[in-house]
Amino acid sequence: MTFAEKIKSARQAEGYSQRELAERAGLHYRTIQNWEAGRLPKSLDPVFRVAQVLGTTAEALLGESDQYIIEANARGGAGAARDVDALVSEVIGLFAGGELDEEEKEGIMAALNEAYWIAKQKNAKYTPKKYRSAQK
Repeated sequence: MTFAEKIKSARQAEGYSQRELAERAGLHYRTIQNWEAGRLPKSLDPVFRVAQVLGTTAEALLGESDQYIIEANARGGAGAARDVDALVSEVIGLFAGGELDEEEKEGIMAALNEAYWIAKQKNAKYTPKKYRSAQK
């Protein structure tokens, strides 16, 4: 079940309209509409607020891969989110055989996510000398 399907199902189970859920969570109703249309949130904070209103957890609403993509967006912007989304999609294809249990898969995904951020940090653009003193 996708994030969009989980949000819609939980909202309907509680008997809220999109607007009511948004108001209770302190969000604009378009946010809920966008999520239910398949767009991922840009940060985890609104997901935590919606989860609280729905009586569940953000982890229950988000899949492991969705969490990595949202965290990438928060840490490195839309480009990083696209990179992590592509990485997650490719890695999920490796697990199609089903030989690993969920805990092992999550461990591999976490390690790949961390490796992505380490590589991104090591490959940071060279800072010219004239800007080095301003960073200290």
